[in-house]
Amino acid sequence: MRLRFAPSPTGALHIGGARTALFNWLLARHAGGALVLRIEDTDRERSTPENVEQILDALRWLELDWDEGPILQSARSERHREVLERLLHSGRAYRSSATAEDVQEYKRRHGAERGFRGAEERSGAVRLRVPEEGATVVHDAIRGETSFEHVHLDDPVIARADGSALYNFAVAIDDLDAAITHVVRGEDHLSNTPKQLLVLEAALAAGIRPLPAGAEPSLPVYAHLPLLHGPDGRKLSKRHGAASVQELRHAGYLPSAVRNYLALLGWGATDDATVLSTEALIEQFSLERVSRSPARFDETKLRWLDGVHLRELPAQELARRLEQFIGEAGLASEAQLSADPQRLVGAARISREKMQTLAEFWPLAGFFFTGPVEDPSARERWLDERGRALLAQARDALALAGAPDFDEPAVEAALAEVLERTGAKARDLYQPLRVAIAGRAVSPGIFESVALLGREETLARVDAALAPR
Repeated sequence: MRLRFAPSPTGALHIGGARTALFNWLLARHAGGALVLRIEDTDRERSTPENVEQILDALRWLELDWDEGPILQSARSERHREVLERLLHSGRAYRSSATAEDVQEYKRRHGAERGFRGAEERSGAVRLRVPEEGATVVHDAIRGETSFEHVHLDDPVIARADGSALYNFAVAIDDLDAAITHVVRGEDHLSNTPKQLLVLEAALAAGIRPLPAGAEPSLPVYAHLPLLHGPDGRKLSKRHGAASVQELRHAGYLPSAVRNYLALLGWGATDDATVLSTEALIEQFSLERVSRSPARFDETKLRWLDGVHLRELPAQELARRLEQFIGEAGLASEAQLSADPQRLVGAARISREKMQTLAEFWPLAGFFFTGPVEDPSARERWLDERGRALLAQARDALALAGAPDFDEPAVEAALAEVLERTGAKARDLYQPLRVAIAGRAVSPGIFESVALLGREETLARVDAALAPR
């Protein structure tokens, strides 16, 4: 099995494109086949080196590798010209100077459903000669058969007057030369498929063979993936949230969770499981379980799934990913994070139950590294006269707690003694302490947070909170 992912570098890799890449990758890895990465850069205006790098960076972040490429379609222009000349020489293509207005006039005279047939000329764009009789049948592994009657098909333009290939021609010849056996792509490409099949059939009839020596020429199996919709059932767009892989990355999602979620958009596991490792996806994936119905991308469900994947990471690995994310986002300096490397591991361990994405870590636990934040409303609510009195008692208890070990059980025992002695409710003691060490009324567990900060740092922050302002 030989598959290809062939994005156009006209912008960021969108979620639909990422799903297409993933499905091709899973099929290739499941079958022990090869995945070819081709960059279809025939759009001269919008295809830029920066956009190519964006796509490659997104695929690397998703941890989707490839076996051949990246191959730039523009680098194959000589091969495209060679095949064009063979088609022109065999009469399976011809030059025509017909304009869009000429096509409209032809249809006005012959009927809108009648495919345009141009007159052969010495110069002009190159059109493929569509057979007058019969039909081109697309055998789709997901959608079944779709027949396109030749009488309704225009002779498609396959190259400009200067000989530069257009999309449907270049794609077909590139698939032929790469010996692609399966073309898996979005449903929006279905209308291109009969044109590409006609190009392939014309090329094979003209004696064109794949470039790799010994490769058997054949028509690929096509599979068109269902469209992606938002939760409201409308076509997926930026109004539904993140629209590209880069946006998901910047929002703090894990690649494993994104792979897991994208795989479920139009495909289902054999046991209807939702949380799947990449190994399980590779083992189970097949085109037979891909649905024909549109799939709904719901970022709320992705956030939930990301939280599951995040909590399954060992604390050390989660800390590594957090350090990378925090650095890329510019939330803290390397010095702030590296001053006590184990503090980041500890903060990851005690924070993950309250997190769904990497981006949620810093607002929750950044105070471990940068000190308490300024939240006047939290101070006003929790550090009133009674709150300060309870905080002072907590300070005295923590100063004596658990010598020599200042750990979570010791902190819990010390604060429990204050609660018993004062008769205060837990929140009336814990919240002033939380505001003192974090600056706000939200943090990881109070026992875990105090223990991670350590006795000296905790007492210093409490003293600062109790000092007159």
